[in-house]
Amino acid sequence: MIDLSNLAGMTVVYAYPMTGRLGIALPDGWDMLPGARGCTPQSCSFRDHHAELKALGADHLFGLSTQTTHYQQAAAERLHLPFALLSDCDFKFTDAMRLPTFETSGMRLLKRLTMIIVDGRIKHIFYPVFPPDRSATDVANWLRARPAA
Repeated sequence: MIDLSNLAGMTVVYAYPMTGRLGIALPDGWDMLPGARGCTPQSCSFRDHHAELKALGADHLFGLSTQTTHYQQAAAERLHLPFALLSDCDFKFTDAMRLPTFETSGMRLLKRLTMIIVDGRIKHIFYPVFPPDRSATDVANWLRARPAA
């Protein structure tokens, strides 16, 4: 359990619909849903920019989707992520924060967004996020351009 409101310093949380699994088909029409495709490239981008984001002041970095904890752990291992993927499969955080969602194939999924949280308070939101594989670069550029605290 992670309570984002209790984390000291800067936390970057990127939300995404879902990562696929090898050998399991994506939902019907997935490629036609605006913003659905690109979750794995987005996570890999944050993996590849992890050290840079830390150097720019990010104390914590997390991915977030409505997939189960087990699913998230498997994806983090498969993608060699140096940070955790959080699960909100019960939609407590999603609903409390009124995060944007969409439905497909009987699933409710998060729309892609990125939050910058400082000492438990949201300071900036990137929404919409496109293209997904540039999300980490957009965050790094924003961190570089922000005024000194």
